[in-house]
Amino acid sequence: MTRSTRTSVPGVPAAPSLRAGLAAAAAEYGLRPLNCAIPLNTPGIWFARNLIAAIMAAAGPPPSGTIVDPVRAGAVRGEWVRAPGVEFGRRAIYYIHGSGYVLCSARTHRGLAARLSRETGLPVFLTDYRLAPEHRFPAAADDVAAGYRWLLQRYEAKDLAVACDSAGGHLALDLLVQNGTRALPPPAAVAMFSPLLDLTLNLAAEQERRRRDPVISARAAARLPGQYTRGLPADAPRLRLTVPAGIELPPMLVQAGGAEMLSADARRLHELVRAAGGVCELEIWPGQVHVFQALPRLVPEADLALRRAAQFLGAALAARTDVERVS
Repeated sequence: MTRSTRTSVPGVPAAPSLRAGLAAAAAEYGLRPLNCAIPLNTPGIWFARNLIAAIMAAAGPPPSGTIVDPVRAGAVRGEWVRAPGVEFGRRAIYYIHGSGYVLCSARTHRGLAARLSRETGLPVFLTDYRLAPEHRFPAAADDVAAGYRWLLQRYEAKDLAVACDSAGGHLALDLLVQNGTRALPPPAAVAMFSPLLDLTLNLAAEQERRRRDPVISARAAARLPGQYTRGLPADAPRLRLTVPAGIELPPMLVQAGGAEMLSADARRLHELVRAAGGVCELEIWPGQVHVFQALPRLVPEADLALRRAAQFLGAALAARTDVERVS
């Protein structure tokens, strides 16, 4: 089944808020020069990791009363994140954070996961996969797959949804493809925020020729996944992802910011999924920066977008249950 999707949809603002415009301008003149200048040596990576952790903590902290339960189970590392009042039940969300494969962690994304838990009323398992350059391909992908298999021991696939951002989008698509080749059931739905598809950042560079990204340049950003893929050809099958014929894909929602260069990746991923016969909804939010859903203290659109994603995931989970009852 294929469904046509517009980039302008009801409920998505036609123009960015004043606060979003100010945030993008502040990023362009303050954050972008710094991001482009940080060297990816050991001190530079340490600084970049702490910088993004500070930004995420300040712009999108967890709601007061959030419950965090660390998980260490063999190869599986992460944490359960539950907003106040959310209990464990028959359904859950698996969150795969971004980072360019280098920078972020479960700690940096705890606020986003907690807000998604609050909006869905579901517990969120936030994977803490290994990072490059300490751990190169396929360490992160292996950890993400291990986390999904671990969840399948506790939940049925129809009761699991996946959410992800940035490089987590690449990891999530790889997980879906690998599940298909290994006869593992797909989750009920996937929501992607500013997904990275092209690890060479060539799509992003083309987009940047039309509009400058306020957070980082394509050239500087490409250094991050390069730490993960070093020594491998850019067209290796699990790096330049395709969807083989016959792979069962869950319904997907892709959101990206109109000001970011990865809007090109979002569009290409949308095309890729639809060409494979999947259902995919694409939302390009005007004027928004990369993973703006994580920045509710900076942009009011963050909560609106996250709420739309939560509604999408909830509807897909309910639909899978309804199909099971009918069958």
